[in-house]
Amino acid sequence: EVQLVESGGGLVQPGGSLRLSCTTSGFTFGSYDMSWVRQAPGKGPELVATSTNSGAPTYADSVKGRFTISRDNAKNTVSLQMNSLKPEDTAVYYCNARGWRDYWGQGTQVTVSS
Repeated sequence: EVQLVESGGGLVQPGGSLRLSCTTSGFTFGSYDMSWVRQAPGKGPELVATSTNSGAPTYADSVKGRFTISRDNAKNTVSLQMNSLKPEDTAVYYCNARGWRDYWGQGTQVTVSS
């Protein structure tokens, strides 16, 4: 059974930091591109960051310089370090694995508010 379980979301003040983690099982993690995708209320999904095994990570322009994606192929995990958070970063953040198939986690809520 494939599982992607996100953790680390919560409420944070503007300018603060959060670290999201996605623990996975049930598929060949190292063969998949791993991404974080977010969806804010009333908006469509936004690809935030992607980590592959073949190149540098990529980021949405809206988060460049503030967010960092990292993966641990030995532990089958992917993380998203989010710094200098803004209210517009408020969204549900989903972990996505894309390769032979496409897998999604259940999402974790991030709320940036004073």
